[in-house]
Amino acid sequence: MNLPLFRCAAYAALLLCVWSCSGSEQKASREARPAPVEAVAAKAADVPVTVKAVGNVEPMATVAVKPQVAGAIVAQLVTDGARVRKGDVLFRIDPRPFELAIRESQAKLERDKALLFKAEEDLKRYTTLKTKDVVAQGQYDETFAQAKTLEGTIKLNQATLDRAKLDLEYAEVRAPIAGRVGSVLLTTGNVVKANEATACVINQISPIYIAFSVPERYLPAIMAKMKQGGLEIAAAPPGAPEAGAVTAPIVSVDNAVDVKTGTIRLKAEAPNADHSLWPGQFLRVGLTIETRQNAVVIPTRAVMDGVSGPYVYVVADGKAEARKVVPGPIVDDETVIDKGLAPGEMVVTDGQVRLAPGARAEIKTPGAPEGKGEAKPAEAKPANGQPAGPKPAGDGAKS
Repeated sequence: MNLPLFRCAAYAALLLCVWSCSGSEQKASREARPAPVEAVAAKAADVPVTVKAVGNVEPMATVAVKPQVAGAIVAQLVTDGARVRKGDVLFRIDPRPFELAIRESQAKLERDKALLFKAEEDLKRYTTLKTKDVVAQGQYDETFAQAKTLEGTIKLNQATLDRAKLDLEYAEVRAPIAGRVGSVLLTTGNVVKANEATACVINQISPIYIAFSVPERYLPAIMAKMKQGGLEIAAAPPGAPEAGAVTAPIVSVDNAVDVKTGTIRLKAEAPNADHSLWPGQFLRVGLTIETRQNAVVIPTRAVMDGVSGPYVYVVADGKAEARKVVPGPIVDDETVIDKGLAPGEMVVTDGQVRLAPGARAEIKTPGAPEGKGEAKPAEAKPANGQPAGPKPAGDGAKS
């Protein structure tokens, strides 16, 4: 037998045996080592349940201003974007035709009053003579009819005069509401017809409406809250700090649910004295409909989605348990747990990918090396790529 070849084969077999034993020991060591995770204790707190929505600012009233008489505009007294008060003069239409109409109506009225006076005097005289059979009945009837006709003519002339005076008032186009003017569409020199061309549009913005929609499932709670004394919203533009949010009471609830979206439309009324809100502006709206007393709260990142529903990993006595839970409302970065957890239980917030039901787990301090953890609750950033997770044990849920 070739001795060198035999020695080489023996050495190879020995090395293979040593490598195999070493690998088994390392694997056993890894399996015995507890998985490092980050966890926090579930806490009990009073949690306001706030419905989030996107709102839209709407003017309290919108009026398209149109001249009510025909004529030439001789003065434009308003500019784009101006703030106006109710009754402010915006435009002036040439008043001369209306002044002439007033004088003409006054002259006709005075003439007919004089004719009526004469007819009434004649009627008195003919009435006296008629009793003495001096005047014929036909002549009396004619005088009586003339007096009555003049009475009607005077009423007509008076109405014509009143109309002419009203037209003269309309020659000054005034703001029907207080608010802010949009673009001015008519200028000096334009000849307008009555009630046709829009001169400008005024939006009433103080107070102002904030309109928004919420899912219909919140309607019973909203109506109950309003019956108890009202309900307020907090609204702010996107990106604005919460501290600067505008508070406004809800003043109306639509009379029907939108069947296409399953939402109900609400309106709140804000004073808007500083004109910080603008028609058409979008707002973040928060509506607090209730406060959960002593609710169990955990970080939202601790809640996992499994094949049988939401669950969390609970660490107790160094072991991980997949606990099925019933999540409630989400408030900021925390979730209310309606069923399945008790205050004080340690829930895993980071490291779920390393766990399986019954696996050993070690709670570590954020940033500490693996194996150097401390059994203290700690907040941590959410892990990337959280798995769907195993099916939690049904009998492990607590309520």
